[in-house]
Amino acid sequence: MVALRKNPPARMTVDEFLAWDADDDNGWRWQLVDGEPVSMAPAAEVHGAIQMELGALLRNHLLATGRPCRVTGAPGVVPRIRANENFRVPDLGVTCSPPSGGVMLPEPVLLIEILSPGNEAATWSNVWAYTTMPSVHEILVVRSSRMEVELFRRNGDSNWPDAPVVVRPPASLELTSIGFATPVADLYRTTGLSR
Repeated sequence: MVALRKNPPARMTVDEFLAWDADDDNGWRWQLVDGEPVSMAPAAEVHGAIQMELGALLRNHLLATGRPCRVTGAPGVVPRIRANENFRVPDLGVTCSPPSGGVMLPEPVLLIEILSPGNEAATWSNVWAYTTMPSVHEILVVRSSRMEVELFRRNGDSNWPDAPVVVRPPASLELTSIGFATPVADLYRTTGLSR
């Protein structure tokens, strides 16, 4: 469930949002969507299990292959369109840029959203916003209600496809941005979901 913070300012810029959110000590995560602060509900158990499993798989792959990339949980990113009014928070992000020490994940190449039944509209809004970021090569949407992922990958001409590639068990997920492949079922190892 997504809810507006009680009595938020009418509109904010990213800079105002970051200063405003820094004073929030109640543990909620927030993102700025078209100038409005929006709270993000805590993750359900399955959502959190997928996030941790996929994060561990990606981290282990990056370590094993020696790639200069890193995976980050709940990174802040700023889409290119309406950049002054949007600060989005995907579930996972991968960058191959050195750490910046800032609030935002620099130059993400891969962004991942976990789609829960109660947050579909907000998640898809984020996905479309991520397509405006020049550094992003792939966007992965992982369903939490069934074993299925949807992968958007830029074409050779740097455009996005009209529709994602849908991958289900027993097939493997391949992320070319970081040379990663794993059976889709591995993402759901600790969720109790079956095909």
